[in-house]
Amino acid sequence: MAEELTPSAAYLVSALAGARRRSRQEAAHHIALMAHEDASQFLPFADDLVDALYRPEAQTRWEVFDALGELALIDPDRVAEGYDGAEASLFDEDSATVRLAAFRYLCRLGAASPARSDQVWPILDEAVQCYHGDPEYHDMLVALLEFARGNLSEKTSEALIARVSFDADNSQAFMRAYSAQIIAAAKGGE
Repeated sequence: MAEELTPSAAYLVSALAGARRRSRQEAAHHIALMAHEDASQFLPFADDLVDALYRPEAQTRWEVFDALGELALIDPDRVAEGYDGAEASLFDEDSATVRLAAFRYLCRLGAASPARSDQVWPILDEAVQCYHGDPEYHDMLVALLEFARGNLSEKTSEALIARVSFDADNSQAFMRAYSAQIIAAAKGGE
């Protein structure tokens, strides 16, 4: 039985710049899957991935954000240029999946250092307010908990605690539970 060949990182990244929508989507999907296994293989192509955030189709963008989020865990400086694309996608009116993927990427980027947390917090805060209670809000809270466990500045930690405190005291079910966990993490207790 022949072993299935996995396309190379270089080949997939080059396909992101192709003219065919479907090819870009398929390449982005493979990139996201491969980045979960070994994100470092895409570090040399970080600029190309950031460039792909401006493709018209939502799937390409959300899959690339997924890969950039994995890269942010190992080399946030290399993928920091994705911030502008994430800011634009965070308020994409047509795709909740793109919004959520951009939010996750920003959480991972911001968790890397106090300076990065200060950079991303205002836009994360705006997104939390805009999408509070939306279907993807549960997953946003999961990403926000990961952010809270990161290397945040004192200023960002305090602002994050202030943002979720109402839900920790007054909401029901997952909003209450995650908000309490986010507060504990931001205080350094988790």
